[in-house]
Amino acid sequence: MFNSVKHSLRYNPSKFGYQLLAHFSAETTAKNDPTQRECTRNSYPHAMCGQPTSITHSHLIKHGEVLPGISLQELERRRSKLVESVTLAMHTKNIQRQQIVIIPASSKIYMSDKIPYIFRQNTDFLYFSGCQEPDSILVLTCKEDKSSFTLFVRPRDEHSELWDGPRTGVEIAAEIFGTDHALPLTKFEQFVASLIQEDKKSIIWYDHADVVQPILHKKLCQLIKLTDNQIFASPKTLFHQIRLIKSACEVDLMRESCRIASDAIAQTIQSSKPEMSEHQLFATVDYECRMRGAEHLAYPPVVAAGRNANIIHYISNNQIIRSGDLVLMDAGCEYHGYSSDITRTWPISGKFTPEQRVLYEIVLDVQKILIETLKDMPSLDNVFHHMCFLLGKRLQEINLIPKNIDEEKLLTAAYMYCPHHVSHYLGMDVHDTGKISRSIRIQPGMIITIEPGVYVNPKNPHAPSQFHGLGIRIEDDILVTENGSEVLTKDCPKEVAEIETLASQNQ
Repeated sequence: MFNSVKHSLRYNPSKFGYQLLAHFSAETTAKNDPTQRECTRNSYPHAMCGQPTSITHSHLIKHGEVLPGISLQELERRRSKLVESVTLAMHTKNIQRQQIVIIPASSKIYMSDKIPYIFRQNTDFLYFSGCQEPDSILVLTCKEDKSSFTLFVRPRDEHSELWDGPRTGVEIAAEIFGTDHALPLTKFEQFVASLIQEDKKSIIWYDHADVVQPILHKKLCQLIKLTDNQIFASPKTLFHQIRLIKSACEVDLMRESCRIASDAIAQTIQSSKPEMSEHQLFATVDYECRMRGAEHLAYPPVVAAGRNANIIHYISNNQIIRSGDLVLMDAGCEYHGYSSDITRTWPISGKFTPEQRVLYEIVLDVQKILIETLKDMPSLDNVFHHMCFLLGKRLQEINLIPKNIDEEKLLTAAYMYCPHHVSHYLGMDVHDTGKISRSIRIQPGMIITIEPGVYVNPKNPHAPSQFHGLGIRIEDDILVTENGSEVLTKDCPKEVAEIETLASQNQ
């Protein structure tokens, strides 16, 4: 491959990348007016597009939207922020070089010969492009005060489309997704190589740590050798800084994702009864989410009965639920690309035992206090520290932690009962914007979880035997606002009386 790149440079003018753009510009350069773009897009036959549009799926996508709830203008705002972030990062370091940002789409992954897993697009690529097609590539070039977005897509292919469905194709991709240009994937190497040839000091921003297209990754590892520095700059933190604060349309999508999951979990609690299997409850919450409009669950759910709740990420979901057990369900759905994440714990027989109830009320009280403190805009790490202190004090009251210990030992003992963090960022991904530290103060527009828990492992030296095996977690999704917080999952019952009433319905 590397020799072929050098060969193309040897026998082609140095500005091959821009010549490619000029060659295709009549068909691929997007119009300046978004309204014109939409009209042009609507003039193409339905089969020309590789994903739903407002013509083919008017029940999902409104006029002017590229994705459900996401307009073309929203995508352009995101890309503008990316240009600003890259430019600012270079100005801060006083670097005046050409910037090339490469964001690959996901590739299809196969479970066996010709049998694919359900496709899920690379989140960063989807966020900035709006394109749902596999193997595509979004490239941002910045030099001095000029920037340009080029989308590389698969060309139309009659045979492939017979088996896998239509492709958008090069001809209308720029108009559909609002990029400056669109080119076929086959031109990607030559395009990037020519840009590097024009400026060997170019900085290539590419996430080489989390590889989503193995073949592309190998090509880029060769292309980087054409630059003077021969090192990739990771754009992941820049991406996540932009994604961290949700726009108004993102908040609307998150509200709906949370509403769907809340209703689905409430219905699942209501339909549960002893001697059901964990798998049946898994199937129930999956069904209820899909029937309310979600595409699928956001992650493999935890449906943990009895002692299984002590396994934090228990997803086997293959045990029979016995009378008297608690059920801990951690589930959420993905609605048009946005994820909810809820945990509820309930007594399968419809009523908490005294030990179950006292622990449940402690976890619920601690969660309510933590949600209230969000108005002070703490960091998530500070919320976790506060949880350990509150939990420790309350567990001392019921003799699960000794009373004659100092604060440091108290926090350590509380951590033994809750060995996971109490919060993470939430959005398109369940554990969203993972490059953002949990040590920063929260800001309005962030969406986070608050999820304290208590897990009484029999090996815990402090735990009385009557509490052994109990596992309780309560998790809600919270929008941080100027005035404090909005609980997006408020429709999912969690008060003791509400839980017992629901859980008694199918006895």
